[in-house]
Amino acid sequence: MTDENAWWKEAVVYQIYPKSFNDTDGDGVGDIQGIVEKLDYLDDLGVDVVWLNPVYESPQEDDGYDVSDYRAIDDRFGSMEDWERLRDGLHERDIRLIMDLVVNHTSDQHAWFTASREDPDGEYGDYYMWMPGEPDDLPNNWGSCFGGPAWRYDREREEWYLHLFDPTQPDLNWRNPDVRDEVAELVDWWLQQGIDGFRMDVINFISKPEGLPDGDPDQDWVGLDHFANGPHVTEYLQELSERTFDQYDAMAVGETPNVSVEDAREYTGDDGPLDMLFHFEHVRLDFVEKDWWDVGDWHVRELKEVFSRWQEGLADEGWNALYLDNHDQPRSVSRFGDDEQYRYESATALGTMLLTLRGTPFLYQGQELGMTNYPFDSLDEIRDADARNRVLGALDAGKIDSFESVKDVVRYRCRDNARTPMQWDDSENAGFTDGSPWLPVNPNYETVNAAAERARDRSIWTYHRDCIALRDDHDVLVYGDFDHLVPDHEQVFAYVRADDSERVLVTLNLTAQDALVELPVSGAVEQLLGNYDRDETDLASLTLRPYEAQIYRLS
Repeated sequence: MTDENAWWKEAVVYQIYPKSFNDTDGDGVGDIQGIVEKLDYLDDLGVDVVWLNPVYESPQEDDGYDVSDYRAIDDRFGSMEDWERLRDGLHERDIRLIMDLVVNHTSDQHAWFTASREDPDGEYGDYYMWMPGEPDDLPNNWGSCFGGPAWRYDREREEWYLHLFDPTQPDLNWRNPDVRDEVAELVDWWLQQGIDGFRMDVINFISKPEGLPDGDPDQDWVGLDHFANGPHVTEYLQELSERTFDQYDAMAVGETPNVSVEDAREYTGDDGPLDMLFHFEHVRLDFVEKDWWDVGDWHVRELKEVFSRWQEGLADEGWNALYLDNHDQPRSVSRFGDDEQYRYESATALGTMLLTLRGTPFLYQGQELGMTNYPFDSLDEIRDADARNRVLGALDAGKIDSFESVKDVVRYRCRDNARTPMQWDDSENAGFTDGSPWLPVNPNYETVNAAAERARDRSIWTYHRDCIALRDDHDVLVYGDFDHLVPDHEQVFAYVRADDSERVLVTLNLTAQDALVELPVSGAVEQLLGNYDRDETDLASLTLRPYEAQIYRLS
């Protein structure tokens, strides 16, 4: 296909976090064979692509985002033969497979890093971001995403190394052409194994500025203004794309914190190195002055403004990657919806938005079930390196006196909300494992689970399946223009998707109160899908019930 009419634009992607998806060997950790067992489930849902979070060999200090061997499968998840069965099983069902590419950093147990610290003048000496200096004199004021400084002093090499994430995740030096060669070779190797592309972890961090200047000390993440979208990032990615992705019919989606719409056009436009990217604007709406510890109110008008600005900004150049949930975010039904009284309604309304906007939708495992945040009661229940490091750092610094004092914000922010085991049925451990799960199962699993959802005619799972099928049947929901109808409405997000042959209206009440809206549309209408029954088709003055979502064909 051409870029104007590409398979990755028409696809719905389903993200699998293997550690929490399905355990077949009873060790409490999900595995690749567990995914193979559930392939018919994915096929029935109607998804087109599976994005697999890292299954490479890793010490698992950051749940696989600390890779020690890019060409090996971690034995916690299985073997290369298991992975091949997964790839083949997906392809037999016409489902493509993309992997996670983690190349801003490696594990400190990677052979490159071991050699780099042992021999500064050797072949791998310049593979990482090393800086000379005294043990008590940090090279700059950059911070780690997980708390504390972004530097660690290595007493073997007697130099500092940069780690924008955990200290066990040293940053690679992309200025070194040998590093870029290594990355291109491993990307090509996986594409030769038959995968269909990569999601590229924090890929806009790979280029750091000369001199590594201090960052704004008032930022939540000090230094982000320097290492995000660095001076050579598009050059490096263009080189990688020409050597690898352009040689295959492959998809490249970048995770890119701190990007603007203008940046996105450079990354994903006609001459850009990426097909699409994940931005973070909508998932930062509930941060007060970018502070992790301060949860703020968000408003429907703000959410609409972000989505519509990106829809319009990439209308002629670039492409959106649409998401509400992933392994790094709390559950969207708990964050943007109502996970109690209106769980069905809000989960399906949010799903409608995700699957009808212009762009490629990404569903995260359990989102199609309306899985919710976990009620963490102690730090012992948490495995998330980010949340744990922040809490422990605050305790050590005397900023807080107990976990209890920050329990509410940790419950809200913790990445483990998305990582609790998949809820398959109402049996022990939600059918995820016969052993002791690596993370506790959400206590609501007896009512919120796949078996219960699939057994009901009217369910969150069924609605997502039907909405995916609707998108497959109506090209206008993929390629059609986006027209935002009532931008100033405080409750309703309404828009028209239109092409030369069809016009589709989407109306969403994103609040728990009734919403009256007058829409600038006229003529005959046909209801295509909705999460409430509705007989009338006069849209001139419409009252939408709490979290009501309706999709209409307009004459």
